Amino acid sequence: MSSATAKYRHALPLFDGGTFLTDGGLETSLIFHQGVDLPHFASFVLLDSEDGRAKLRAYHEDYLAIAKARGTGFVLDSATWRANADWGALLGYDAAALRRVNHVAIAELERLRAKWERPSTPCVISGAIGPRGDGYKAGKMDAAEAEAYHAPQIAAFADSAADMVSAFTLTNIDEAIGIARAAKALGMPCVVSFTVETDGRLVTGRSLREAIETVDRETGAYPIYYMINCAHPTHFEGALEAGEAWVKRIHGVRANASAKSHQELDESETLDAGDPVDLGARYRALRKSFPTMRVLGGCCGTDHRHVAAICEACLPPVALSA
Repeated sequence: MSSATAKYRHALPLFDGGTFLTDGGLETSLIFHQGVDLPHFASFVLLDSEDGRAKLRAYHEDYLAIAKARGTGFVLDSATWRANADWGALLGYDAAALRRVNHVAIAELERLRAKWERPSTPCVISGAIGPRGDGYKAGKMDAAEAEAYHAPQIAAFADSAADMVSAFTLTNIDEAIGIARAAKALGMPCVVSFTVETDGRLVTGRSLREAIETVDRETGAYPIYYMINCAHPTHFEGALEAGEAWVKRIHGVRANASAKSHQELDESETLDAGDPVDLGARYRALRKSFPTMRVLGGCCGTDHRHVAAICEACLPPVALSA
């Protein structure tokens, strides 16, 4: 594949105003709602079978239908959160196999975009990157190690139709710096998304402010924006300060359905889907205080019902045709 096939890489519509939706908790939806076995929480293994690819397409189409009905944009994130070297090795994927599966993931999103995109619903394709280790624990890499580790996956996305890359559930500031530097070296627009504990801080104890300001300082503010994911709004809303420059760099939220801590969720054998209506109301309050937050979706425990409730709470009513 060639980066020439990337539709929006050099002119992302995310900055043209309006709201963009994303999906919800892919892995938790597949495991708890559909009974799909995802070893090591890795959804990318589904890309190796037609049945698995069909499940991923059906999953995304539930959300794309909401975006089409509401006339919003959509960010299509690939099923590649675990598709990096260490997790791949646990699942029998070497470097060549990982490069192939990352390409397949983007090709699947190209097919969805061709089917669902409309002038009122631009669809941006994002290559999803996860942390090297557990998204609930502190990583130990320095920035140089992180840049070298994540570069192969970002290179695979650069040689595809991906418009950008998004690194989710990061707990380590140095890992975020390394990812942003690798993306910069490969010419890929980059989003960095941190997760926080119930006190609004990274698991390392460092604040969101420190995380965002440090990554910006060390990378020349390379990330196009930041997000918060895999935490409930009650965990981070108190850590945000209206009007602060660093908060204005946060353009997206993908919250958990549950207000439980990461440790509680890790130990739970059942899904806590929370209250979609309450989650929507919390998103509405966040948007009122922080209007730069225009990329909205969910994370663990959420599904299309939560994203629909977020739309209902945050977007104006849809005009009925005569």
